Amino acid sequence: LRGMPPAQQTAVHRAARAEDAVRGVVNQRLLNRGWRPQVLPYAGYGTQDWVRILGRVLITPPGSRRRDPAVRGWRRFVSAPAPGVPVLIEVGGERHEVESGRDGYLDLVLPVALPAGRAEALLGIAGSPPVPAPLYVVDAGSATGIVSDIDDTVMITALPRPILAFWNTFVRREASRRPVPGMPLLYQALLDANPGALVVYLSTGPWNIAPALERFLATHGYPPGPLLLSDWGPTAEAWFRSGRQHKRTELRRLLGELPGLTWLLVGDDGQHDPEVYAGAAEEFPGRVRAI
Repeated sequence: LRGMPPAQQTAVHRAARAEDAVRGVVNQRLLNRGWRPQVLPYAGYGTQDWVRILGRVLITPPGSRRRDPAVRGWRRFVSAPAPGVPVLIEVGGERHEVESGRDGYLDLVLPVALPAGRAEALLGIAGSPPVPAPLYVVDAGSATGIVSDIDDTVMITALPRPILAFWNTFVRREASRRPVPGMPLLYQALLDANPGALVVYLSTGPWNIAPALERFLATHGYPPGPLLLSDWGPTAEAWFRSGRQHKRTELRRLLGELPGLTWLLVGDDGQHDPEVYAGAAEEFPGRVRAI
């Protein structure tokens, strides 16, 4: 959706082309059975002049709602992304018409005039009422940002141990997930010392589990903030996405988009966080207060 040159739009990896072809057949069958596109909003962020809107369009059965926290984790991965669906976005008194991108994602920056603090955008598609997407608007002049990893930083998943990580992600019920001891108190202390700080949760986890993560963070006393997650399917360039590159790209984007903020970066040593964070501190001198 943002600034991709036409030459890059056509150079799509064969794995992604195959996935798109299969998805087209499956989606058409689901639509014939009465399933309909639905917008799933994600929290966004920005300044008083612009906001980053995040969301996804999925094809869902009639009457579908967000699943309750008693279900097992694998159900979060059963979805039918809907690309090319027109979406109407209302934010800051302005209306914008866009289309969902590959895998149904919405990820775009829009100009706005908003006060600092909490706001929201409305995302709507034909035949359904609009849904609100929370926005975290910061004063770009001077503030603090906190970037937090999720797996084994705020939530116990045991990613360095693949079998246990698989069990925790796909088999355990959402309500049985546990926080890393002491981390909610640490984050509240950081916010007490830095009132109004923007908290961003950066993870290689998939967008499929975003609603579950939002509920987990709220239930266990973590501060609210936008999630920057990934996708586990083929990308336009390769068979699989690089989790490390995802973190580098999003962290570089945050520091570049919000030049007035200094950052506290919180993570663990299970997924290259020390390396990624140290690289950001070197690339943006004076912008990282602590790791």
